[in-house]
Amino acid sequence: MAMQRSPLLMSRILDRGARISPNSEIVTATETGVRRQSAKEVRDRAHQLAHALTKAGIQVGDRVATFMWNGSRHLEAYHAIAGMGAVLHTLNIRLSDKDLEYIIDHAQDRLIIVDADLLPLLEKLIGRMPSVERVIVATEEGFEGWKTDLPNPIDYEDFIAGQDTEYAWPEIDENSSLGLCYTSGTTGNPKGVEYEHRSQYIHTLVVSLTDSMGLSATDSMMGIVPMFHAMGWGLPWAALMLGCKQVMPHRFMDPARLLDLLSSENITMSAGVPTIWQGVKGLVEGEPDQYDLSSLSRLTCGGSAPPPSLIRWYWDSLGVEMIQGWGMTETSPLATLSRRVMKRSHLEISDDDRFQNVAKAGQVMPGIELDIFDEDFNHLPHDGETVGEILIRGPWICSEYYNNPQPERFYKDWLITGDVGKIDKEEYLIISDRSKDLVKSGGEWISSVDLENHIVAMEGVAQACVVAQPHPKWDERPVALVILEPNLKVEKQSILDHCSTAFAKWQLPDDILFVDAIPLTSTGKMDKKVVRAGLDSEGYQLPDLR
Repeated sequence: MAMQRSPLLMSRILDRGARISPNSEIVTATETGVRRQSAKEVRDRAHQLAHALTKAGIQVGDRVATFMWNGSRHLEAYHAIAGMGAVLHTLNIRLSDKDLEYIIDHAQDRLIIVDADLLPLLEKLIGRMPSVERVIVATEEGFEGWKTDLPNPIDYEDFIAGQDTEYAWPEIDENSSLGLCYTSGTTGNPKGVEYEHRSQYIHTLVVSLTDSMGLSATDSMMGIVPMFHAMGWGLPWAALMLGCKQVMPHRFMDPARLLDLLSSENITMSAGVPTIWQGVKGLVEGEPDQYDLSSLSRLTCGGSAPPPSLIRWYWDSLGVEMIQGWGMTETSPLATLSRRVMKRSHLEISDDDRFQNVAKAGQVMPGIELDIFDEDFNHLPHDGETVGEILIRGPWICSEYYNNPQPERFYKDWLITGDVGKIDKEEYLIISDRSKDLVKSGGEWISSVDLENHIVAMEGVAQACVVAQPHPKWDERPVALVILEPNLKVEKQSILDHCSTAFAKWQLPDDILFVDAIPLTSTGKMDKKVVRAGLDSEGYQLPDLR
């Protein structure tokens, strides 16, 4: 008997949650409290948005960008744009205006939906976004009187007002583009990763697996990871499918406000980068009886590896499981996860052994193949000792970049991740290092080569070397070693000012160190391993300039 061959379209699962659990809450943090909507209301408004976008000329395959915090209107945009077959392009609000200008032009975004409080950032691009026809402004409490010179602005509520709450989602090819995320984790211009309906449909199912993030319709979930960052790790899609309660912090990302939401909204599961959970830990330790976190069962932590001591503290102090994940924009992003008990044999091991496993990057998700290779692309043994280049392939792994294939990033049908690591006998991935040209700070990539090239372009600078330095809060921060031209004087601040013309504040080096020489490898390249070791031995204290 043959099975039906229904295309794997996100529109086939996005309405499900609201249909089976219409009264589930979608909660958005506001200046003075929260704004509550039902899943049914959010679903109906998403259909209204789809009608409004269609009337504005948006068709299947057109790019619609969002420049937004995590909130209910961003969720409606996810739902509407995906359902109607347009392409959801989530713009990273933390990028420099130079990068944003390039990304918007490269994607050829036709419309941008922007939160009103973010208008000043987007307004830096006035006159520099020729493809953008109009801007839709989502207004929250305190920003009702917005004005802007961005093209053809209209208030979000006025844009969708009067539209039908039923949109007939089109039948399109399951390999059609669903979303677009740009990664700035390498040299040169940011590169676009195009997510397809089929890939995200499968990724959504895997995110919800019990041995994955274990997301359930019974959960009250708070996604702190930005929805502009690798599609919020896929959690918005899964929550729409399942119909669980969703709580969205919007711009209110300080630990005290997050803790208030975790407590008052009875959050059972949340997701964020290690710096978020370090901040929450600090407040709870200071006032252990202030917050009721009895509903909270698990936290997903990604972007960078959480310290083992942090994982242990959450379990020992709160009984909360911290799930570590590894992935990248190119992997949609879920690739591996590590939980306290990953297999039946782990029921018999000690807590100490369990925490040793959780501190690893984890086991590969079903449907994905991951392996380590030598420089000639020979498979290496999984002995927990041999280190190699990490390659990955599967139905939600990038096979080329949007309008910029870059074949050197791929070997046959494998993605070359740029990370190196080992795999132990229990099939846990252990990240040993990553590409030396990258700095990962607070879950975001910074290109050391781009910084170096920009610094060297300054008059009076002969050579620059940027390396990652460990940081207690941000995981890593960039530090620049600079060699000056003979008899020329350049001040640290002038270098930082020069960098700020092309880079966002959080991408700037934490320190500029003037040196007479930079160690070189035998091939004449800057030996960054030696540089990092030298900095560690000097014990420099890196200031927090964010």
